Amino acid sequence: MTGLDGRPVAATDATLPRGPLAGFAAGSLGMGVWVTVPGLLLLYFLTDVLAVDPWLAGIALLLPKVADVVLHPWVGHRADVEQTRRGDRRRLLLVGCALPLAFAALFAVPGGLTGPPAAAWVAVFFVVGNLLFATYQVPYLATPADLRIGYDERTRLMAFRMVVLTLGILVSGLLAPLLTGGDTATRSGYQRMGLLLAVGMLVAMLVGVAGIRRLRGSAADPTPAGHGGWRALRTALRDRQFRWLVAAYLAMSTTTHLVLAGVPYYAEYELRATGLTTVLVAAFVAPALLVTPAWLMVARRVGKQRALLGAQAAFALGSLVLAVGRPAGLPVLIGAVAVLGVAFAGMQLLPFSMLPDVIRAAPATTGAGTYTGVWTATEATGAALGPYAYALCLTVGGFVASTAGESTVQPDAALAAVRYGFGLLPAVAMLAAVLLQRRYTLDATARTTT
Repeated sequence: MTGLDGRPVAATDATLPRGPLAGFAAGSLGMGVWVTVPGLLLLYFLTDVLAVDPWLAGIALLLPKVADVVLHPWVGHRADVEQTRRGDRRRLLLVGCALPLAFAALFAVPGGLTGPPAAAWVAVFFVVGNLLFATYQVPYLATPADLRIGYDERTRLMAFRMVVLTLGILVSGLLAPLLTGGDTATRSGYQRMGLLLAVGMLVAMLVGVAGIRRLRGSAADPTPAGHGGWRALRTALRDRQFRWLVAAYLAMSTTTHLVLAGVPYYAEYELRATGLTTVLVAAFVAPALLVTPAWLMVARRVGKQRALLGAQAAFALGSLVLAVGRPAGLPVLIGAVAVLGVAFAGMQLLPFSMLPDVIRAAPATTGAGTYTGVWTATEATGAALGPYAYALCLTVGGFVASTAGESTVQPDAALAAVRYGFGLLPAVAMLAAVLLQRRYTLDATARTTT
């Protein structure tokens, strides 16, 4: 029996052992800190601690991510070269383990810097951190496509990753605001938070490297390496199924990072309680720990694409409730955030398990690293566009930047921008994701042939 790529596939899916699966998933614990804390706190850190105007803060976060459009595919190319020459991508993974250093430096802005110089410091270390993140994430996400496993087992593998990633997002999302000082956050608090979380990141990422080695060495046979190079990159971009999947994921990534960036503002200026930032983060992330197994079952029953469309629709509806703001009542708003969290779990699990389906259906000469390089560049772009879009909302509303401890009265237009940017804009962006995702047609075939 052969798959869509002409490569032999076992008649029944191989079942990966739990030990190596857990080790592989542990790497996502460290990555969860990087994808969460900058997205949650960096915009607020710039505007409300370092006195950076919202428009400049948005650019400081956007431009480093624009560089990722080039850097991530290049890392993907290097990952495929490593796979071809050495039979694995471990050296890149170990280089990526320097990411915690960049994370700590990101929040260690020297005391004399505010405004544009502070924005420049953050932008420089954001570029460095994004490059190191790519050198770890790209080969890491190529692992499912490197193993001879089938449609459902790829979802199971990514479900393990999703649970641990969610744990990393939850723990870092709850701890980071507390470590900064909560309602009385200071520069030194942000520095302390960066150092402590960086230590945990390093340990988790090293465990992930060991887990990948065990999966590739004993759990399943690795697939032959595809040919790297820019020709392979062009082939990936010409792949119709990949283009629609990655376009939909761009819309999803932009939306979720927009919501994440808006949480501190929504808590402080709409709900009038900075301490609710932790509550909202918990309501957004915690459901994923419970519902990821449910999304796995739904995907097996109806297919990954149908399940993903349902998650996207639920996210859009929950966002519309948040646009109502305080009149809806705090319990209703927290419930709406929880709905977003349930949908978020599906939007993390399902696209990432569909990606190796696309790779396995692609020509055998196209390396997995090439596809994952483009994918992670898309994710990074969404991570930049989301906060930037929210920063633009704040700018249009006339939001006034401030330093830590300074009390500022915001105009009514700024308060409206906080609310609608957190609720209405995500609903519109997620509708775009639904329309794009409907153009993806591989799922039904992949269920029966890979």
